[in-house]
Parts: sequence; C-alpha cells; structure tokens
Amino acid sequence: MDAILYEWTSLLIRWLHMITGICWVGSSFYFMHIDASIKQIPDIPAGKGGESWEVHGGGFYQIRKYLVAPAKLPAELIWHKWEAYWTWISGFFLLVWIYYFSSDLYLIDPAVRRISPAIAAALGIGSLVLGWIVYDQLCKSPLAKNEVALAAVGFAFIIAMAWAFQQVFSGRGALIHIGALMATIMSGNVFMNIIPNQKKVVADLIAGRAPNPAYGQQAKTRSSHNNYMTLPVLFLMISGHFPLTYSTPYAWVIVGLVLVAGGVVRHFYNQRHAGRGDPWWTWGLAAACVVAAILVSMTGSPSRHAGLGSAPQEISGAGVSVAIPTDVGAIILTRCSMCHARTPLWAGLASPPNGILLETPDQIVRAAYGIRVQSVMTTAMPPNNITQMTFEERLTLASWLGKL
Repeated sequence: MDAILYEWTSLLIRWLHMITGICWVGSSFYFMHIDASIKQIPDIPAGKGGESWEVHGGGFYQIRKYLVAPAKLPAELIWHKWEAYWTWISGFFLLVWIYYFSSDLYLIDPAVRRISPAIAAALGIGSLVLGWIVYDQLCKSPLAKNEVALAAVGFAFIIAMAWAFQQVFSGRGALIHIGALMATIMSGNVFMNIIPNQKKVVADLIAGRAPNPAYGQQAKTRSSHNNYMTLPVLFLMISGHFPLTYSTPYAWVIVGLVLVAGGVVRHFYNQRHAGRGDPWWTWGLAAACVVAAILVSMTGSPSRHAGLGSAPQEISGAGVSVAIPTDVGAIILTRCSMCHARTPLWAGLASPPNGILLETPDQIVRAAYGIRVQSVMTTAMPPNNITQMTFEERLTLASWLGKL
C-alpha cells in the first residue's frame, strides 16, 4: 500500500507541475509576443506604450500597453503570478518526493561521491538559494548595464554550477538540479522583482504620484531573462527520461549547448515578432549545438569499447523462445530483475518500472533494445548502479546484443 500511495502521489504532483508549467510558459511566450508586436498609436505618447490587435476565438482583441502606467488606474487588475508560483512549488515538492526521498535510486551515485541523503538534500536546496542570490546580485551590479556582459557571466555561472553538480550527484541528479536552479531564478524574478515592482507602480498611482519608470524597466529585463531560459529549462526537466543526456561525464557541456540552442531559438521569434527581420542563422546555430550535444552524449559509453554494431531489433509478440546465454541471464537476474519483476522486490516500487518485466528469457529478448540504451549505450540502469553492475558485465551484454 505504501508503494502504491508513493506512486500515485508522484503522478499527481507531476500532473500539477505540468499543468502549472504549461500555464506559466504559455503566458510568458504570449506576453513576450505582445511586447514585440505593440505598435505606436496617437492615443499614447511616443515612447510611452502602444497597441496591438489580435483575432482569436471568433472575436477581436484590442490590447494596449503602457510602459509606465495609464493616466487612470482601472478598478480591476489581473495579476499573472500564480502560474509561476505554483510551477515552482509543485516542482520543488516533486524534487523532494523523487530525488530526496529516493536519493539512493536517483540522486546519490557512490561512484561519484558517497554522501548521506540528508547532506545530498542540504546541498541541493542550498544550491537553489545560492543560485538565486548570485543571479540577483549580478542583476543589481554595474555589470547589468551591459546586457551582453551580464548574459556571458550568467551563462558561465550556470555552466560552473552544472559542472559542480556532476562532482556531487548522479548525472540525472545533476541535470535536474541545474534545471531546478534556473527555474528558481525564473520564479524568483517573478516573486522578488516583477510583482513587487508592479505593486509599487500601482501604489504610486493610487497615491497620485508619478510612478518611477525604472520599476517597469527592471521588471521587463527580468521577464526577458525568463523568456530566454524557458526552452533550456524545459529540456532539463525532461532529461531524466533520456539517459544519453546525463550518462556522459560531460553532461555539463550538454547543458551549455542546450542553453545556446534554446536561447537563439527564442531570439529568432523575439526578433520576428518585433518586426526586426528573421535571423535564420539562429536555426543553424541551434542545429549545430544539438548535433554537438548528441556527439558529446556518446562519450563514456561502454558500447564504444565493445565494438557493438547495429542496434538489436525490438521483438514483440508471444512465443519468442530465444535462448539466453547463461552469463547474460545471470547478469539480468542479479542486477535488474529485482525491480523488473511482476512483484518488485525493491522497496517503494509497486510495479515494474515502465511495465518492463525481465524474469524470463522471452521477456529479456523483447526488452533487448531498452537494455542496450539503458545499460550499454549508457549506464543509466541500474539507477546509480545500485546493484553494482560491473563494466565487464556491461561489455558482456554489449557482445550478446550485437549478435541478435
């Protein structure tokens, strides 16, 4: 019953995180699009705002933006903040639920560093706090006067943190934490800067004072930062499901390449929506970064040392009846089957991961492709090598898979 409750809680938190994340990303992209499409109109003084018309859902929308504030404050304001807050809150609970409560499976890799679950959690949470403080101080420093310089230093900081995470956590844990750090910065921008600045503007209007335009500019800068970080963060959030992204000792390099790829793609659309042309070179750079990330992901793979040829075909259907070599069967049964069983023996598992069973020869052969990806091309399985599969055993699997 405990395992069932654990799994359902995990599902429900993920569901909430996805819903709130979709709302936040959608509103972020939408408002960046509005900002880029605003055009000058006579009703608003030059440099003070503009207007955009849109059509959707069978109707027309007239959208106006005031860079400081309108002459008269409306009776009701819609605040866009809770989608950001709940994305972070649900993401943090998911981080605790998955990576801290099951740190032996997902976060602590003895081959990287032997630390206790409590220390791992303290390092993880502490890094999120540190990341926000460093970023916030950079934005408040003289460096912020130069956008390119600020972006370069911020990029270097994120890469340095990704490298540091890899020296402490498993590859999967490292990538999820650098994603969580960036998401914390994005949420912190909303909670600590954008919304407070907007509230100051509203308070000035209510009091009959002229709002300080610096508040709006600061909020716009932080919102732009969030926009450029969105695509890389989404990539990092799903990276844990794709072991090629984190099983290389150079996963921190992949982080850098994804940051560049995601950033230039957003730059393309920001420029296009603003009517400043189509910088098609951004797609070439993004593609080059993705290709480079794929090449980096291939380093450190046991299959590179085994001369493994083409991938085995995934076999389906009943009655496969393919003989499994004794040494291969022993490796699977002793290193994998305790989780991939109809009734898993590992505490906390109510069902075999992804529904994959590895108890009989037929089941093992059907899962050949997955075994190759998870245990030969990468060392993702067993998670954190918790059953201590040796490098020689992985080579044995590689040799067998190459003959299928």
